[in-house]
Amino acid sequence: MISLAATASYLPDRWMSAAEVAAASGIPEPVIVEKFGLRGKHIAAEDEHVSDLSVRAAESLFDESGTVPGEVDVVMYFGSTWKDYAVWQAAPWIAHRLGCDNAYAVEYDNVSCGTPVALRVARDMLLAEDELRTVLVVAACRESYLLDYANERSRFMFNFGDGAVAGLLVKDGGRNALLGCHGITDGSFSLQVKVPAGGSVSPNGGYRFLDVSDPASMKQGLDRVSLANFVRAAEGALDRSGAGLADVDYLCGIHMKPSMHRALVEALGVERAAYLDDTGHMSGVDPLFALDRAVRSGDVRDGDLVLLLAAGTGYTWAASVVRWG
Repeated sequence: MISLAATASYLPDRWMSAAEVAAASGIPEPVIVEKFGLRGKHIAAEDEHVSDLSVRAAESLFDESGTVPGEVDVVMYFGSTWKDYAVWQAAPWIAHRLGCDNAYAVEYDNVSCGTPVALRVARDMLLAEDELRTVLVVAACRESYLLDYANERSRFMFNFGDGAVAGLLVKDGGRNALLGCHGITDGSFSLQVKVPAGGSVSPNGGYRFLDVSDPASMKQGLDRVSLANFVRAAEGALDRSGAGLADVDYLCGIHMKPSMHRALVEALGVERAAYLDDTGHMSGVDPLFALDRAVRSGDVRDGDLVLLLAAGTGYTWAASVVRWG
C-alpha cells in the first residue's frame, strides 16, 4: 500500500480582499464574491518565490511528521511553471535547501492539474522501484503576479492567488491509502491560455502576463466538455479504486466559479466538498491544500473516501482517490 502519510501547507501573509480585486479590475465587488466565488486571496511578497513557498510548506511537514530529510528518496516539484527563473528546475534547489541530500529531485509539469497527476506519478514510482520508500511532493504558486487586471480576456483568471503545499508518500505506511488515479486530455485547447512572451516563439519581447487567445471560443468549447470530463476522470479513478461515485465522502477540487462548483457537486452526487473562497486558485496546489485543510478542521475523518479532482489548461482533467485513516 502507498500511503499519503502527511501533508502541510503555507500561505503568504498578505491577503488581497475581494474589494481590492474589484478596485484593480473594475469588476463590482459583489460579482467578485458571488460570481467568481472569491472573498480574497493570498499574495506572495515580491522576494518570495515558488522555491521559498515550497520550502516553507515542506519544513512544516517535516516538523509535524518527524520526517528526517536525509531519508527522503525523491523530491518532486509539481507546482506553477512560472518559477524563480526561466528554463530552470526548482526541485533540486528545494531539495538542497531542505537537506534532502540523498534524494533524486524531479519536476512534473501539469499546471493546475498538478495534484492528481503528481500523486499518480509518485505512487507509480514507489510501486515500480523496490528501493524507493519515501517521496516528498511539493508545489507552489505565485501566479497572482502574472495577472493584468486591465485585460478583459484573462478575467476568468483573476481568482489566481499564491500558496504552497507538501505531501509525503510512503510505501507500506499503513494509513491514508492512495488508491486509483485517472486522467483525460483534450489538446485542442492547448494554445488558448499562455504567457505569450519568453518562449522560443517570442523570445525577445511581447506580452508578459497570462492571456487567452479567444475567450469566447474557449468558453464555448469548455462548456461543452468540461463537466463531462470531470466526471469521467472521477469515475476512472474510482473504478481503479474498486469504488464508485456513490462511495465518495468528500471532494477536494480546484477553485472555480460557484456555478461550476455546484454543477460539479451535483453531477458527482457528493454531499461534502471543499471550497477555497479565501485563497482562490493556486495552480496545482488546490486539491492537496484542500485536503490538508479539511483534515486539520475535522471535515475529513477516518474512513472517508476522498476524491481529489482537478483540471488544467492544456486541457487535462485528472483525479486521484485517497482512503483517509
